Amino acid sequence: MTCPVPEPREAEDLSDLARSLRRPRALFSWAMSVLTGMMTIAALVPLLSVLYLLITRGGKQLGLAAFTELPPAALAPGGGFGNAVVGTLVMVAIAAAISVPSGILAAIFIAEFGPDTRTAQVVQFCAKVLTGLPSILAGVFAYAAVVMLTGGFSAPAGGVALAVLMLPTVLLTAEESIKRVPPKMREAAIGMGATPTQVVLRVVLPTALPGVSTGVMLAVARAAGETAPLLFTALFSDYWISRSAPVFLPKTMGDLMKPTASLAVLIYNFSGSPFDNQIELAWAAALVLVAIVLVVNIGGRMLARRSVGP
Repeated sequence: MTCPVPEPREAEDLSDLARSLRRPRALFSWAMSVLTGMMTIAALVPLLSVLYLLITRGGKQLGLAAFTELPPAALAPGGGFGNAVVGTLVMVAIAAAISVPSGILAAIFIAEFGPDTRTAQVVQFCAKVLTGLPSILAGVFAYAAVVMLTGGFSAPAGGVALAVLMLPTVLLTAEESIKRVPPKMREAAIGMGATPTQVVLRVVLPTALPGVSTGVMLAVARAAGETAPLLFTALFSDYWISRSAPVFLPKTMGDLMKPTASLAVLIYNFSGSPFDNQIELAWAAALVLVAIVLVVNIGGRMLARRSVGP
């Protein structure tokens, strides 16, 4: 005796789908999905157009000379922005050396040792206010705190200005990452006889490290693209930060305590130049700066995927 073969339901499924699309709720969902897709494409148009311009105009000037030579004079052939790349890296490194330890230590205090204290509330409030601070005000602060005291524009002054902008991002992301560490991990460490300091150093920080690293990289990406604070603090220079070849990194404090070039200020200066060679170099420098920021942001996103879940 054979079993009855069930009737095919493809026609019924299609009719059910057609009826469901006629319902107001389904139509509204479909319309919102289409609208969201269109708005996403519209938001990507400026980004893609800027990248296209940078690649087509700036890519022609990229080469070894662009990273090893100094900025050219007006109408002079060749030239590069190697000193601006070195200056940017040095000032961002100074800013990271100031903001990263300070931000992580403050986050540890807020999240672990004094979460309910008045000090923690004040620090959180100040950090959130600083996230919306105009970058030019950070430059004014560093000008008054460093430039006027030392008597000149310098890389440390630029690093201090960038550190002010990096600090709230590092602090808030590190605090959130530390809070997301499961309480059971802390309780297990305490149950094994670990002190609060050992719990933080050996359990909490290693577990929260991906999230903390994400905040650091996002802060670095923001600092690398800032222009206004450096106009007040580091100004610009047409020379290497250290004149001793072959490595042009600073070797003495005197190398740091003088005006320093940066990619952002070079772009600002050369983009308004009436000379074609400097304008083309500004396009190439903009492409390099965007590439640096993009790589750092992608690295931060990749680290964020490894952060601890709630």
